[in-house]
Amino acid sequence: MTDFGHDGGVTSARLIGAVAGSAISLVYLLPKHRREAAVRFLTGVACGLIFGGPTGLWGARQLGLDGQLSTAETMLAGATLASFTAWWGLGVLVRLTGRAGDKVGG
Repeated sequence: MTDFGHDGGVTSARLIGAVAGSAISLVYLLPKHRREAAVRFLTGVACGLIFGGPTGLWGARQLGLDGQLSTAETMLAGATLASFTAWWGLGVLVRLTGRAGDKVGG
């Protein structure tokens, strides 16, 4: 199993991946307001930082890349995927609850 210690390169890869995942998500689902953008961005970064390691390991195993990627590459990919998924999922949830609220209130 890959060791995700407190290596500066791995931590940097985790942070860069988390921010990149949130930034890439802007292309797919634009926020309607600044508050929504801030909440989704911070959620994406937090999820990328927290779930980057497990997501990277899972992705490497699913793609058959175990042992072929460095620890930093695994962390970067995992943090990006976790962040992207959190941003996109939260965006869809916000839109669905907004539509449901419009139907109930209107």
